[in-house]
Amino acid sequence: MDRYRVKPGSQVDLSQWDPNDSSAFEGQKKEGKRHLLLLNEQLEELQELLYAENRHKVLVVLQAMDTGGKDGVIRHVFEGVNPQGVKVAGFKVPTAEELSHDYLWRVHKWTPGRGEIVIFNRSHYEDVLVVRVHSLVPPEVWGKRYDHINAFERVLADEGTTILKFYLHIDLEEQKERLQARLDEPHKRWKFSLGDLDERKLWPRYMQAYEDVLSKTSTAWAPWYVVPANRKWYRNLVIATVLIETLRGLDMSYPQPENGLDDVVIV
Repeated sequence: MDRYRVKPGSQVDLSQWDPNDSSAFEGQKKEGKRHLLLLNEQLEELQELLYAENRHKVLVVLQAMDTGGKDGVIRHVFEGVNPQGVKVAGFKVPTAEELSHDYLWRVHKWTPGRGEIVIFNRSHYEDVLVVRVHSLVPPEVWGKRYDHINAFERVLADEGTTILKFYLHIDLEEQKERLQARLDEPHKRWKFSLGDLDERKLWPRYMQAYEDVLSKTSTAWAPWYVVPANRKWYRNLVIATVLIETLRGLDMSYPQPENGLDDVVIV
């Protein structure tokens, strides 16, 4: 999956990343969905091991344009994991209390504890994306935040958190089809907002903002992956594979049982 990892210090041009790519898997959609079921089983086992060992912490950051598939990733990639050890935190418009603190305050309290996987559905990166695109604060304010974020994530990593960040990369045409589907299908219409159309008009500005995020905040301790996301099944395979490879790399083991259990007789 290194082909999708943004090298630290590189300059990202998203026009050079194909959102339709599926080159890391030889099969097609049907085979891909079957393979994901196998990955789900592996992820479930690794997550239970993470929870039992109670030593490592894992933070998964999901960012995307509207309809990019963050909810779909959470639903399909993490299917079957133990909810005791996996939490989802969503970050929407800040509350009055949150706005009275620094912009990282509301985020830090949701970071994982030992044995946990925490998924950020949107994240602290909104403060260099939406805030920038809509000019909610001046450039001299949001421009400093890349360094803040790198330092914040470095603290988490130094304290034992493994950080994986995924940008779900779709194109403008794919977004159009997904928005239209929300309008056309009654059970999806609740997801549609007229505000989505206003945000869609700002696509070029968002792409520029995302390119800066990916270029300036993909680090050795908190890498970004640009995930081809036009094909939902492939998007899920990429993220599941990265997660599994990363968890295996933690070299985890179950805690040793108490002594004398071999002689225990339950009556």
